[in-house]
Amino acid sequence: MDNRNKVHTSFNVEVVWQDRSSARSILAAIVLVGLLSARLVYTTFITNTKPLEQPLIINSFSRTVRKRFHAWMFLFNGPRIIQDRFDKANGRSFEVLAPDNRYVFVSSVKHIKELDTAPDTVLSLQAASKQMLQPVYTMHGFNWFDRRGTEGVGFVRALRTLLTNNLPQILPDLGVIVRTRFMELHSTHTTQNAKNEQFMESALAYIEETLICAEIVRLIPKFLVPFIGGIIAWRLKSHETVFDTLLPIAEQRCQERDLQNIGQAVPEHADCIQWIMATSPRQNPWTAKRVVHELMAIWFGSVHALSTTITFAFHDICIHPEYVQPLREELQTKYGAFERTGTGLPLLDSFIKESARLTPVESMSTRRSALQPFTLSDGTKVSPGDWACTPVRAIMQSAEYYPEPMKFYGFRFVDSTILLKSASSNLNFRQPVASKFTDVNQAWHVWGTGRMACPGRYYASAVMKVIIGQVLKNYDCKLAKPVGPCSATLRSSRHSVATLRLGVNIDHELQTESLPSLLQHAD
Repeated sequence: MDNRNKVHTSFNVEVVWQDRSSARSILAAIVLVGLLSARLVYTTFITNTKPLEQPLIINSFSRTVRKRFHAWMFLFNGPRIIQDRFDKANGRSFEVLAPDNRYVFVSSVKHIKELDTAPDTVLSLQAASKQMLQPVYTMHGFNWFDRRGTEGVGFVRALRTLLTNNLPQILPDLGVIVRTRFMELHSTHTTQNAKNEQFMESALAYIEETLICAEIVRLIPKFLVPFIGGIIAWRLKSHETVFDTLLPIAEQRCQERDLQNIGQAVPEHADCIQWIMATSPRQNPWTAKRVVHELMAIWFGSVHALSTTITFAFHDICIHPEYVQPLREELQTKYGAFERTGTGLPLLDSFIKESARLTPVESMSTRRSALQPFTLSDGTKVSPGDWACTPVRAIMQSAEYYPEPMKFYGFRFVDSTILLKSASSNLNFRQPVASKFTDVNQAWHVWGTGRMACPGRYYASAVMKVIIGQVLKNYDCKLAKPVGPCSATLRSSRHSVATLRLGVNIDHELQTESLPSLLQHAD
């Protein structure tokens, strides 16, 4: 006889932006810098031109103003601008201007390979990331080199190998944390962070503040960057809290490393701090400060895109409820094996991939900043400071690679032998060749391309499956406000509007006898 007590309840989970003023801050900064730039252009033309010459340059001035206007429009409508240029290019390279940069987009297999094989001294991913994130002002003074490998690339092995190999040990605990967190929301409707509440709040705010600070610094004139950037870094405190909290831990680990080197026994640790230290250069090991800087960069890269992708996936679950039942059946029978291995769940994997294909976080991938002049085989020139990149959203929504590209088919990437034929044509639709969310190929640039593909993609994919899987197993989700846009745009990125106002209506059948054991594991 089943003696478990079942409690039928419902509650709303509101995902809210903790500081709504941040969105207004970004917009106000963009508008202000735009007005200053327009004024500077106008003043330059007028003050450097004699009165009789002014009528002769009015057309040139108008063209300049129009060009700058379109460049500033990229900040608000980047994905659409990239898509329009992609459609007109017919496979050729094309350029898009932003207020602070020139982007050269390539989409052919030949040109993408040319980007991937270009030396790091010519086209640099690290230089592009440095310009995008402005780490000197957003990551407590972190100032990495433009060229990859100058101070080692230990983080690549730490993420691709050590972190991935430890997924079977990480995922069960992560599942407990997710389940416990939702139970807390269900019982109290209050926010309870981890043991160090100030650190957790700062760690979450750090992502948003990095975006704000970096965007402002990128747009202001270069001679003002040290002054304005310093003020913003001083005003936004989250990166300082994160750094100050992690530094003593990293210093203790460095002391243990030194003791181990002289033969003394030290505690064993299996976490990202230790893996970063273990893969730093042997001849010149990273200091505690450098280890924390690496962790802060990894934290931003792992949280921002991952959380937004999960949010878009939940949105698709709500508007395509026909996928819920087959996904739940897969989770009921195969989730345990997934936790033990870190692999599997092909239906959920395909659903997340299809969601990411139609609502990608980014419309630009494979970013490379030119450190030296570079010329593509078609003659297109990339000057120092320009970026070469791929139009990832346009490629993933191209009929050349994806049949019926604008229709959502959640199981389009599943092997036809895995899922039996269903009455629903949506569930039966397949790509000619099955693939995985973590794949990297000519039609899938979510993780970058070639030798620079994201080393943490296996961990990111597994975390997405844990969070989405736990919710699907235990809750029925509905959009609080089904009508309206699901995302907003800044540059080439899409940010979920759901982060601001999405509600999830949850009907949960809770097995109360499992609570004590779950909470015990969570402790």
